[in-house]
Amino acid sequence: MKILYGTTNQAKLESMRRVTEPLSIELLSPQDLDLPLPEIEETGKNPLENAVIKAKAYYRTFSMPVFSCDSGLYFEDLKESLQPGTHIRRVNGAELTDEEMIAYYSSLAKTHGGSLTGRYRNAICLVVNDTLCFSSMDESLSSEPFLLASEAHPKREKGFPLDSLSVEISSGRYYYDIQERSLSQSAQGFRAFFEKVLAELIK
Repeated sequence: MKILYGTTNQAKLESMRRVTEPLSIELLSPQDLDLPLPEIEETGKNPLENAVIKAKAYYRTFSMPVFSCDSGLYFEDLKESLQPGTHIRRVNGAELTDEEMIAYYSSLAKTHGGSLTGRYRNAICLVVNDTLCFSSMDESLSSEPFLLASEAHPKREKGFPLDSLSVEISSGRYYYDIQERSLSQSAQGFRAFFEKVLAELIK
């Protein structure tokens, strides 16, 4: 089954291709199709509402099965006004670059004792056709809790800047330094979502 991933983030595309690799899914990107991208205003109050907004906008443009995802980042012991929520990359009205994000969030961790315990809440919406739509913000899509460090790892992956600040709680090691990592909790959740959708479609 050909499914369009409604994102312009190449790193997220490659990550989701690893998730769907064992499934009967051919994942396409908007760049694979010769159509202008939709203009999308993410006005949702949570990741699920934004995922639905984006997926429906891409479906209206490309008229093929399409899904979009959205995330919210939430930290323990951080006051509401400083919670990133769905605006992970936007701070004080400005859209941050990858390096600006690393600088901002490392400083945030530093001012809170050197680290913050955080978690991503993720959502997905898959529009199959005009009448069939699947969406979820199930707990299985959320990341495991992690530490956001005040010192950045030297490794960078474009599109995933906060990975350079992410530390596994149990080992105290940067995720980048952990060899042979198993599929993350959220990746397993996304794979289970697609497996369930495919099962529904072949009934």
